[in-house]
Amino acid sequence: MTSASTEALVIHAAHDLRLDTSPLPEPGPGEVRINMEWGGICGSDLHYFAHGGVGASVLHNPMILGHEVSGTVAVTGPDVTGFTKGDPVAIHPARPCGDCPECRRDRRNLCRNVRFLGSAAFDPHTDGGFRRAMTVDATQLRHLPPGLDTRRACLAEPLAVALHAISRAGEVRGRSALVQGAGPIGLLIVAGLVHAGAARIVATDLQNFPLERALLLGAQEGHNSSNGPLEDEFDIVFEATGAAAALPEAIARTRRGGILVQVGMFPPGNVSVPLAQIISRELDFRGTFRFDHEFDDALALLAEKPEIADTLVTREFPITRFQDAFALAPDRTRAAKVLLALSQ
Repeated sequence: MTSASTEALVIHAAHDLRLDTSPLPEPGPGEVRINMEWGGICGSDLHYFAHGGVGASVLHNPMILGHEVSGTVAVTGPDVTGFTKGDPVAIHPARPCGDCPECRRDRRNLCRNVRFLGSAAFDPHTDGGFRRAMTVDATQLRHLPPGLDTRRACLAEPLAVALHAISRAGEVRGRSALVQGAGPIGLLIVAGLVHAGAARIVATDLQNFPLERALLLGAQEGHNSSNGPLEDEFDIVFEATGAAAALPEAIARTRRGGILVQVGMFPPGNVSVPLAQIISRELDFRGTFRFDHEFDDALALLAEKPEIADTLVTREFPITRFQDAFALAPDRTRAAKVLLALSQ
């Protein structure tokens, strides 16, 4: 039963983003109402705003954006245990089905029926968390480790993406790694590689601003690709640009017998790939998609190293200034991660 409403940031079509009034259901069995506090603007949010979709996930109806979110418990529904009013929490944005072959193999990040906050992959769409309050399944909530506040905790989602990408590479301790593309995910891969003990970390980008952030996060070198290509080869390469034109360079920078992890999501359609180079150099080309258990690892790492969040976040806006936030967020010369204060 719906007895209340809340303000929510709703995408109606490309370049049509509005602060609307949205229903706020009472928590049912197993559900919790959250007073939302912080949300990070992700590349997918920017794609919905700029293009009305992300790859094959195209808007058919208005949808609330946001999946990098945190807040505090307001009301618990029947049968909910372990959470009480006022508890600070992070929200795991994925709700896998639990029944498909991938879920049964504990590969829930690959669930074919997953509902993901702020995603138009299914119709009806799954509303996200850029709102002042929302009701979610209690299984999606995570208590924050001691010392971690909700502002930093909203970065658990992108950090979990980075940690899962690193796990796809296997053992990185003592090895050399190139992170191609220093957007928010690339920067968090740098932080994760430092934590995992990589011996040498190099980040590349077309802008100096994100490369400066990469150095602050622990990369030994930052290379502006507009000045020419690197000559070095690396044990592991993380291709985090999602630009098809960048793939040949990523292949060339992976040493013979090395590992190339494709992190950036390419546009829909066919992509030209120099397969002969992958074969003759005997490269392992590995995909990586979202995350699962790494969400909890990300929360623990943010509590241990709050400087990761503090380095990544470059600006905060109240949700009422969403237009300013969405104008700044894609500007790679001035912004890394932009947050929305959802209670302001």
